[in-house]
Amino acid sequence: MNDTPARLLTLLSLLQTPREWPGSELAERLGVSTRTIRRDIDRLRELGYPVEASLGAEGGYRLVAGAAMPPLLLDDEEAVAIAVGLRAGAGHAIEGVEEASVRALAKLEQVLPARLRHRVSALQSATVALTRGDGASIDPRTLTVMAGAVAGQERLRFAYRAGDGAESRRRVEPYRLVSTGRRWYLVAYDLDREDWRTFRVDRVTQPFLTGVRFTARELPMGDAVAFVRKGLQGGSVYRAEVVFAAAPEAVPDWLGTPEPDAASGGCRVRFETADAPEWVAARLALTGLEFTVREPAALVRSAAVLGAALTRAAGAAV
Repeated sequence: MNDTPARLLTLLSLLQTPREWPGSELAERLGVSTRTIRRDIDRLRELGYPVEASLGAEGGYRLVAGAAMPPLLLDDEEAVAIAVGLRAGAGHAIEGVEEASVRALAKLEQVLPARLRHRVSALQSATVALTRGDGASIDPRTLTVMAGAVAGQERLRFAYRAGDGAESRRRVEPYRLVSTGRRWYLVAYDLDREDWRTFRVDRVTQPFLTGVRFTARELPMGDAVAFVRKGLQGGSVYRAEVVFAAAPEAVPDWLGTPEPDAASGGCRVRFETADAPEWVAARLALTGLEFTVREPAALVRSAAVLGAALTRAAGAAV
């Protein structure tokens, strides 16, 4: 193989297989000498790929973990598997899938060949995910278009349906995508209304990149997460305290960092939220852990109502 760039890519693809490759086997596969393989290995190292060589007559090579994440080469099956997984997570706003995941999906779908895009779409449309709670399902393509607009500082157009059903067309300068674990939100500057707005992504359709670049404006409060939190439920953010009769490592990450609670012998978690108390109580119940709500009073009442309803339902089923 005389084409050096093509040979390097083929060599990199082989090395990404989790095994050690003898220099002679690499040379045979690529149709070059072992000396050429050594030179190509040096080139890959210069590009940031940590290739480790073992001593011995054969001189084996393998790719190891380095200090930084180098570009990866994926075969068709690997690319489809990753794209489907990212789409499934992003489409249902699953806990823990944040903006970085959407950026990864946007990058991957940008370079996927048409035949692989078709396979990903076919798999996505043929499967149904069982998700927790009432978080609305969204089209992952909407997220990837928005993520591209945020990263490229490119103006965006889309159709939007408000909570009262009113429909409108929006022209915005997108700032950040924010996931609450329940839903995705776009923080953007609305050009027609000349003000900052938060848009629920599940209410967005027909997103379109305009090709017009912009210089990012300064967001009030300077924090997209705080901006979204303030906008939820009219800015009504409250502090909650919950005690769990469980070890700290059993408490889900979305609640925050557990602390020892001497009074109960378990652990307690304090967190701020703008979600409805009924929704928070339901999510607490879904942890499967024994818990007691200490504050606020509204969350205490919601947990009691939910508990009573579940007890009645269980009694009726017996």
